[in-house]
Amino acid sequence: MSASPETPNNATLLIVDDDALVRTNLRRVFEDAGYRALAVADAPSALRVLHKEQCDLVVLDLEMPGVDGFALCRLLRAQIATSKLPVIAFSASDDENRKVAAFAAGADDYITKPSSSGELLSRVSSHLRAAQREWALLGSNRELRFLADLGRGLLRALEPEQLVRRVAGATYDGTGAVLCAAYVDLSEDTKVGCVFDREGSAENDSLLHLERLHEWLSKATTTAPLLVSDGREFFLRDEDHKVEYAAPLRFGGRTKGALVVAFDTPESCGETECRLVEAAAQQAALAAHISSLYLEARDASASLAKIVEERTAEAEAQRRFTDAILDSLPLSLYAIDRNYEIAAWNRNRELGELGMPRESVMGRNIYQVLTRQKREVLEREFAHVFQTGGIQRIEQETLTNENETRHWLVSKIPMWADGGRDVTHVIAVGEDITARVEANRAVARAEKLAAVGRLASGVVHEINNPLATISACAEALESRLKEGAFAGSEALEDLREYLGLIRSEAFRCKSITTGLLDFSRTRALRHRPVNIAEVIASAARLVAHQQRGESIEIQLRTEDALALVSGDAGQLQQAVIALATNAIDAMHEGGTLTISASNHHEEVQIEVADTGVGIAPENLAKIFEPFFTTKEVGHGTGLGLAVCYGILTEHGGGLDVQSNVGVGTTFTITLPAINQAATTETEN
Repeated sequence: MSASPETPNNATLLIVDDDALVRTNLRRVFEDAGYRALAVADAPSALRVLHKEQCDLVVLDLEMPGVDGFALCRLLRAQIATSKLPVIAFSASDDENRKVAAFAAGADDYITKPSSSGELLSRVSSHLRAAQREWALLGSNRELRFLADLGRGLLRALEPEQLVRRVAGATYDGTGAVLCAAYVDLSEDTKVGCVFDREGSAENDSLLHLERLHEWLSKATTTAPLLVSDGREFFLRDEDHKVEYAAPLRFGGRTKGALVVAFDTPESCGETECRLVEAAAQQAALAAHISSLYLEARDASASLAKIVEERTAEAEAQRRFTDAILDSLPLSLYAIDRNYEIAAWNRNRELGELGMPRESVMGRNIYQVLTRQKREVLEREFAHVFQTGGIQRIEQETLTNENETRHWLVSKIPMWADGGRDVTHVIAVGEDITARVEANRAVARAEKLAAVGRLASGVVHEINNPLATISACAEALESRLKEGAFAGSEALEDLREYLGLIRSEAFRCKSITTGLLDFSRTRALRHRPVNIAEVIASAARLVAHQQRGESIEIQLRTEDALALVSGDAGQLQQAVIALATNAIDAMHEGGTLTISASNHHEEVQIEVADTGVGIAPENLAKIFEPFFTTKEVGHGTGLGLAVCYGILTEHGGGLDVQSNVGVGTTFTITLPAINQAATTETEN
């Protein structure tokens, strides 16, 4: 039913009129003018003819019984195949409203009966030429639309597989072919084909006679397209099509493939279809060249990417190794740039009470992160390093949430990352020197105790002799006083009081010198296995019997299967009693004294804890020094903790203290445990 006129003289005209005489006259006029004329009497007959025949123009009478000309005109315009078919309305009425109705129904012209043959032929010829121009324009638009769509598709087809699929599919749809194959040969390893069959599905190149196609492409004459009508020479493996049109894909003097299109009839392969195939081949040739360049670039890029990947992997491995080194250092380390933004943050900076995850601080301003430190101090320290390029070291103390004092050596080190003259970064390294400081203090304390011990051992004997003489003289005078030798003296009571004071103070001096001797004397230890549970139980009983303090509750806590220690049970008991006595003295208003023992790795720990007034931080470092005491004058010599410290040191142990003012104090004794297996083996 499609209408596609070739030329006006070769056109086929359809006459629709219920008047037989009119049909005969019109048919004779048109045939005399060289047209092919068909005539029917009603609308249904006209539709049947249009379904079978290709007509180029319709002349219809508006006044017909049943379905009139208006209805037939509207029906023709409603169908896609006849929507653009020229229609001339023929009527005996010259009414203007009737003409308007005819044009509204879709008529292209209106002729009033009767009309001269000259006028009728002139109007028919005019409409046929207009239709021919419209069809030519539609054909050009079709070609342009096909090429534009194909070009847009090929812009995204860089892979050879994409290229042949788009070209074959677009050409198959654009030419109305029954088979369409696209084939590219870009290199020895890149030969790709695609075939669209009657079902429109993409297949591989199995439907192609590749050897026959390669032979044709290798000839020098393959610059021109080839029309093949001999089935024995077809490039496509199909028995139903009648003709093939093949166009080579050539660019830059080199053949890169071919586009082969098959049609069911020779008439289907017209001039328009051939132009479409050739234009598609030209675009496909350019796309094939671009694809070959893309493949070369991709291979080069892949090789370069592999090299870059290897170098990146090496750099990443080196970075991870460097990070592992920094994270393994027993130091807290971070680095900042000249904008004071954090550029590095090692694992030790993530740990502890002040630790922060690396991901949350990288790139942030250092002053927004280290909020616990005074900003003006940090600014001054960083500015000094940036300006002078010198290393700055500072010792500082921090207090943990448990009120433990930690000692740090903080070093700020300049860094020149770009090799220039200006410092680009500052590396801050914090080293925990608490153990070193405490060890140095312990050494100093031991040296001080040793010096005091040597002094005491040399002086005590010299002091004891005068003290003994003073005590003896005081006792002799008291005896004579009792005998009445000074009876009647007015100063008798004063004498009695003064002699009592001389004797009591002499004995107090004697107790101090005895303590000094105990402190300075090297003890003869009798090392035996000692059950610490029994030691602290005995010490608790003795302290309880002393009835020191009021409202003091004593608690004992001993771990099951407590390990034995080697030492002198009596001296260890003396050390525990000394600590317990001090604890009771610190609880003026009453409280709880807790003595506990537990296994800790290869050691036994004894804790003596109280809920007393606590020890001020400034006094913690002095409590083990001889003669240092916080008690009132006359209530302590300041030698108890020093003697206790000496006993534990001689046992190979240690003594530590933690105290919070107003909360209480805990003394921790650490003693090496006996290796039971080794002891049993020795005894056997």
